[in-house]
Formats: sequence, structure tokens, C-alpha cells
Amino acid sequence: MSAVKTDTEELENSRVRVQAKVEPQAFERQLASAAEEIGRDMRVPGFRKGKVPAQVVLQQVGRGAIVEEAVRRGLPEWYEDAVQDAGLAVVGSPDLNMDDLPDKGAPLSFSFEVAVRPQARLGDWRGVEAPRRDPEVADEDVEAEIGRLRESLASLETVEKAAEMGDYVVIDFVGSLDGEPFEGGDARGFLLELGSDRLIPGFEEQLVGAYPGDAREVRVVFPEDYQAEHMAGQEASFAVDVKEVKAKKLPEADDDLAIEAGGYESLDELRSSLRERLSEAQEEAIEREFRDAAVDAVAEKAEIDVPHDLVHSKAHDIWHQTSHRFSQQGLDPAQYLQFANKTEEQVITESEPEAERALRQEATLAAVVKEEGIEVSDEEMLDALRRASAQPGQAEPSEKALRRSLEKARKKGQDGVLREDIAMRKAVDLIVESAKPIPAPKAEPREPVPAVQAQEREEIWTPEEDKPEKKELWTPDG
Repeated sequence: MSAVKTDTEELENSRVRVQAKVEPQAFERQLASAAEEIGRDMRVPGFRKGKVPAQVVLQQVGRGAIVEEAVRRGLPEWYEDAVQDAGLAVVGSPDLNMDDLPDKGAPLSFSFEVAVRPQARLGDWRGVEAPRRDPEVADEDVEAEIGRLRESLASLETVEKAAEMGDYVVIDFVGSLDGEPFEGGDARGFLLELGSDRLIPGFEEQLVGAYPGDAREVRVVFPEDYQAEHMAGQEASFAVDVKEVKAKKLPEADDDLAIEAGGYESLDELRSSLRERLSEAQEEAIEREFRDAAVDAVAEKAEIDVPHDLVHSKAHDIWHQTSHRFSQQGLDPAQYLQFANKTEEQVITESEPEAERALRQEATLAAVVKEEGIEVSDEEMLDALRRASAQPGQAEPSEKALRRSLEKARKKGQDGVLREDIAMRKAVDLIVESAKPIPAPKAEPREPVPAVQAQEREEIWTPEEDKPEKKELWTPDG
């Protein structure tokens, strides 16, 4: 049961104002937790360090300071609870205001304004026409796959020739700054592919034309954003000895390749298998495109007011989720922006068409769910969790574990995310069941669902995962 109770007022332009109250017991628990955290670093006569009771901390530090810390710690979760209690599908970050900090035994009150998903008034959505292209695997596609197989099975041969881009060189090198060798600037027997951009820009190009046995001086300038800050922007020289030049040798496209690639009896059999796999992948892509196009067709018939401010907020959400995913994959969003030669705001602005489309799709599906009274049973929730939890080579979670996970999510008010996701999938199914495929124009395949939205729709959130990342909120000191 939520510790936050809300009253919601609808505003213009798909915005709402929410007044929220945190129950006194919940606030006092957060207050005690904040006091205990502060007490871990306090030294109070008569108590061991880290063992100072919360009540003593309150007396020593003062309730006011602990209240501010408790609000800072608890507000993100209380905001999420308020969104859940109010049943909102929020877009973007809230404008949040705190009331006076509460006295002992009183609830904490705060309010916020936030954009929400727009409402859609559906038109005649059954039987819409949507383009569906025919599968077509060209011979060039199959040969491209053959080429990738040959690359993956290539070997390196030592050659007596000048190194070219795409060749490999085995080198020893020692780097110097102002004539003095620097730590980490040397290596022996280093295998380098020319053109791979593994080393500092300009290094590999200066080895083109080198023969085995050549000695070369390579001069480069470290990038301004180089990870070792004391070397950023510095000019360095490298004494390089070229030990060997190796050329990549691709296997012939013949029956031997087919055997090595997967035990096929002939190259024709390999080609046939590749064509079949490409066709299956294409059929899956076509089905995704058709489902997406059908939802777009329904959205086009609906009346949906999508203010530009809402679109921009959604574009911010998309970038925020994308950059968060980059970070989880070990990629620095700042480096992506630098590689794209764009600012964060430019990327956000350019994604506004995708953001508007996503908002229209979500509003449309929510309206179908409401109109059709689509409900999601616990069994459907468990099935979705079971599929989402399945990992290759790992045992499926037990029924008991799944039910325990679902119950835990329900108690925390987190099951709504999964329930809505399943309901919207069922809405898509209803739309597609009656949709009429029409020939797709002879052009490039239609634009897919915005990348973030597509991945969210494919990857069901599960209660065992972290909750969706909380937005940064204003706090009394913010």
C-alpha cells in the first residue's frame, strides 16, 4: 500500500498538478534512517562509532537538519509513489515545490506539475490499411554473408612487401615526450591492423609503406580529451621497429568453406541455408514493421493534441534513456556526442519527430486499452515475467519465485509498469488482427519505431530489476 496520497488537477496542454502527502509513519521511518546514516560518522561519548542511536543523533544535530536530509533521500521515491498513486503516465521532469517541512507527527506535503501522455479520441480503428512489403532476399545479400564468413575465417600470412592499409604489422615501439620515455608508451611484439584506429590518430598512417626490418619515427599529438590528462595535447615521438608485415588471407568461396563454416556438404548448401536464415529474419522484420504501421494508421485517424513542449520533453526522455543505456553498455554518452559532432540539445531536437510519433502511438494504444476494457491477468503477468527471465543455458525460475517476485512488485506499487506494457501489446494485437495489408511503396523500408521505444517494447521490465531510473528532483538545498 502506497505511503503517499494524492489529489490531481488537470491543466492545459497535457499537464497536471498533483498535491501529495507522505504519511507521518513513512516520513518518520525515513527520518530515522537518515539519522542512522549520519550517526555512522559521529563520535558521541558513551557510544561506539557507527552505533549512535537515531534519537541521540536527532538530539545532537537537531531535527531540522535531519529533516532536510530525510527529504533529500526520500523525495525521489515519494515522487514515484505519487505518480503511481495518481495513475499518471508522465513525460519529462516535474516542476516540484515543497511545502513547509513537517513537525513531528505531521505528514510531509509537496506538489508538482508535470506533463503527461496526451489523450486520444479514436476514429474507426478496425480494418485500417497498412503497408506490408514482400520478403526479397537478393543474391547480393547472400554473397555479403558469404563475404562475412570468409572474413571471420581469414588467416594472417607473413609477407615480404610494403605494408598497406588493411595489413597487419608486428612492431616494437618506445614513445617519448620531450626526449624522455613515458610510462605505458612502449610495447614489444605488438600486432596492429593498419586502419583499425586502435592507436593515437595519425600513428597507423605513418606505417603505411614500411617493410619488414624498417625503423621509423612516428610523430603524433595526443588528443585534447586524452584520458591521461597530463598528456592531452602533447606532441610525442615513437621509435618504431617493424618486425613483420602480415596480410589477411581469405579462404576461397568453395565447398571447403562450407564445411568449415558449419559442416555443410557444399557451397550451394551453405548459400541455401544463408538465404533461408536471411528470409526468416526479413519476415520477422516485416512483421514488426507491419504492426508498427498499423498502429500509425490508427493514430492518424485519432484526434490527439500533442503540444510542442510535450514533444520536446519526450525527446529529452528518449535521450536520457538512450544515454543511460550507453552507460550500462560501458559507452560514454559524451564520446558518442563528440563522435557525432553534435551537442546534446541538437540530438534532442533532431529526435522530436520520433518523440511525437511515440507519443501518438502510446496515446492511441492507451485509448484502445480503455475502449476495449483490456485487462491483464496474473497469469499473463507471470508468463511475461517467465519469458523476460529466460536466459540461454540457465534454468527457468520456479513458479514460486515468479509469484513471489510479482507479489513483491505489487506491494511496492511497481506492477503497473508491466501490466500496462502487456495491455498495450494486447491492443497492438487487436489492431493487427483486423488490419488490411497493402503493397508497400518501392522504396527504402519504412522508418522503424524510435529506437528507445522499440527496445522498451521488446524488453519487458521485471520486478527483480531496478525500478526505472528516478529523475533528479529539487530538494530543499537544491
